[in-house]
Amino acid sequence: MRADKLKQLEDIQKLFKIIEKKKSTPTFLKSEAYEFTLNNGLVVKRERIIKGRNDGSAVIIVPYIGNEVLLVIEPRVFTKSGVGVGFPAGYIENGEEPKTAALRELREETGLVPERIEEVDAFYQDEGCSSAYNHIFLAHNCKKLYGQELDKDEHIEYMSFTVEEALELERMGYINGCNSKIAIQKIIRR
Repeated sequence: MRADKLKQLEDIQKLFKIIEKKKSTPTFLKSEAYEFTLNNGLVVKRERIIKGRNDGSAVIIVPYIGNEVLLVIEPRVFTKSGVGVGFPAGYIENGEEPKTAALRELREETGLVPERIEEVDAFYQDEGCSSAYNHIFLAHNCKKLYGQELDKDEHIEYMSFTVEEALELERMGYINGCNSKIAIQKIIRR
């Protein structure tokens, strides 16, 4: 990893360092309790997580700018470091197609628009307590056409890296989220 690039990433991470934490009123997560009777007569009790107004299905986008990929750096306050490094991602809105959500989230978080976008895989995020189904997209030949359009509580910076540098960041422990870890494995297999 180039020392100047790593220093730039660490400087951005410092901007998002947590300096205070206090409890608040829940506004986004809730759960529903169910009992399921199986064909063999067994009864299984489970709780399902609801995120916002839907199940929490999301998109993860691997944006290519030339031969580099773009990573976002943002507060992830429940992690050890309090800051996450990974690929742009976001929730699929009710009635929205995954590809449309991927294009929207990429534009909102980074201002990028791809020449071409393709879905490479999809997976359940946590099938034990959620029906969230996540979709991984590759966004080819991205161009910066817009400014960021972040929600009021979103704070995102971004940097581009070679695929080899992104893999090194994962090995060094900077990329820790399962969505980005799965996505990075998909891009190195292509």
